[in-house]
Amino acid sequence: MEKVSALKDQGNKALSAGKIDEAIRCYTEALALDPSNHVLFSNRSAAYAKKGKYENALQDAIQTIKIQPNWGKGYSRKAAALEFLGRLEDARETYREGLQKEPNNQQLKEGLQNIEARLAEKSMMNPFAMPNLYQKLENDPRTRELLTDPSYRELLEQLRNKPSELGTKLQDPRVMTTLSVLLGLNLSEMEEEEEPAPSPPKPKETPAPHPKEEDLPENKKMALKEKELGNTAYKNKDFETALKHYDQALKHDPTNMTYISNQAAVYFEKGDFEKCRELCEKAIDVGRENREDYRQIAKALARIGNSYFKQEKYKEAIQYFNKSLTEHRTPDVLKKCQQAEKILKEQEKLAYINPELALEEKNKGNDAFQKGDYPLAMKHYTEAIKRNPNDAKLYSNRAACYTKLLEFQLALKDCEECIKLEPSFIKGYTRKGAALEAMKDFSKAMDAYQKALELDSSSKEATEGIQRCMVSQTMRNDSPEEVKKRAMADPEVQQIMSDPAMRMILEQMQKDPQALSDHLKNPVIAQKIQKLIDVGLIAIR
Repeated sequence: MEKVSALKDQGNKALSAGKIDEAIRCYTEALALDPSNHVLFSNRSAAYAKKGKYENALQDAIQTIKIQPNWGKGYSRKAAALEFLGRLEDARETYREGLQKEPNNQQLKEGLQNIEARLAEKSMMNPFAMPNLYQKLENDPRTRELLTDPSYRELLEQLRNKPSELGTKLQDPRVMTTLSVLLGLNLSEMEEEEEPAPSPPKPKETPAPHPKEEDLPENKKMALKEKELGNTAYKNKDFETALKHYDQALKHDPTNMTYISNQAAVYFEKGDFEKCRELCEKAIDVGRENREDYRQIAKALARIGNSYFKQEKYKEAIQYFNKSLTEHRTPDVLKKCQQAEKILKEQEKLAYINPELALEEKNKGNDAFQKGDYPLAMKHYTEAIKRNPNDAKLYSNRAACYTKLLEFQLALKDCEECIKLEPSFIKGYTRKGAALEAMKDFSKAMDAYQKALELDSSSKEATEGIQRCMVSQTMRNDSPEEVKKRAMADPEVQQIMSDPAMRMILEQMQKDPQALSDHLKNPVIAQKIQKLIDVGLIAIR
């Protein structure tokens, strides 16, 4: 079994170093020699998960549980794989099964809490996923009779599992009626609902008792005493004394990684980050050899990440923060990792800035534009923007390319950025007006042209733009299909029309025009209705 142990250790080191394929190879070779080793299946499951092969990770986790059904780690691995596969309900059930075997397993408890939170969030975003769905529909006279129809129940289950299909089902009057009940609209017409009985209070969990000191072997007792002395010295900033006590503790109990981690913490405080990292790596090796708590492994990896962060080596810091998060997710490490990623991204962005190279790319873009090669021009302008992101004229030039390529939404976005960077640059407004005019949003186009005239009253481009828009608006005679197609290309309109509450309001306005005045009192709804009027989707007579 020495070869199995060696392959396992080799795999663990490869996994820690981010060499996933090598880790999988080592674990697979070890399993060929020892196919009943549940730890090897568990480790390979973690490696497959890191590689993104979640089905393989799931199968290895299932095998882990089959071999060792009372080991909590196997259930954590299985639940994690199911979560990655989007099978949140199954993941929750797996965490519960694991807690039946190990009621005090902290990783399983935290995993269950996280998955419950995700399911709750999913339920809030999808009204059909609420836990008391059928009870709520049964209590309302508008949907009570519908529940007797099997096809209606099938429809509910379909929308519960695939909320993305809601938009295609809104024409079904049963869906609109159901939404009105679930979203609490027209409350005056609804019967009073019975409140669900409060769930009984959960019994207080009693943590597993730590082994009493008198039950420990003599060497571990002595190690703990040295550790306490070391901790006292550490808190008093007496680092040399702390190191001596931790060293003594390690001599008494060389299998406990905590004493090495504590030494690493001392060197971190002293600013000797190389030594800190060396000791953390050693602590991790000892921890893995002795099946230490995964949280201790995560803590050591996070300390390596923090040491690199202190030295402003953000790339390496991110690497180790991610390794720590793979072992055990904690908000502090996640926040620090995100902070490092943000700093690194900003550094890379700033390092790329070069106004001289931006000017070269701009000139290449201008040449391509003059030749009518708009895709090539857009490519050069995009590179110029990366090299000099604060030059408003570059966004204006790229907007002109997008307009030529009929990508009006992208042109509009670039015009907005141009105006934001240089509010007095007239071309930002005229090109914005041109994009809106091409989209047949004439009222907004005229607003943009008017802004250009405020900057330069002699602007021929702006004056002619306003005249064209006025004529086009007067002579407008689009078919309903054209109006709808153009309007639905607008992301803002898409968002309004996909809102079930707005669909209900529009339906109510169609049946009862007097309801419009009530809805217009709400400024948010009024703004949305005005947008639909502007694009021609609805008309007020």
